[in-house]
Amino acid sequence: MDNEQEYNPNLITVQDDDGVEHVFEELDRIETDQGRYVAMLPTFETEEEMLESDSELIILRVIEEGDETYLAAIEDDEEFDEVAEIFEERLADLFEIDVIEADAVPEEEPEELD
Repeated sequence: MDNEQEYNPNLITVQDDDGVEHVFEELDRIETDQGRYVAMLPTFETEEEMLESDSELIILRVIEEGDETYLAAIEDDEEFDEVAEIFEERLADLFEIDVIEADAVPEEEPEELD
């Protein structure tokens, strides 16, 4: 028996407002007092697409209405920041996540005009 585990990503197909389908890999799900959320990464058909992408983590709210499940953007900045922090902590061990705090980014000096 082979001890290596086979990698089977959990893929989610999402249809946008224009009817275009996008495929994402679900990385994690959480539930808080504010709701349920999912963290995903886009998938790519070619290696070239993957290299050209910035592959940012996508965090969405899970909304259930009857038998239907929808994913929606998190509109509230404070809520998004709280949920993003939870996902960053949970996923940091699995992925190399570099979190840059706004305070740590040096401000550029304005250029002098002659």
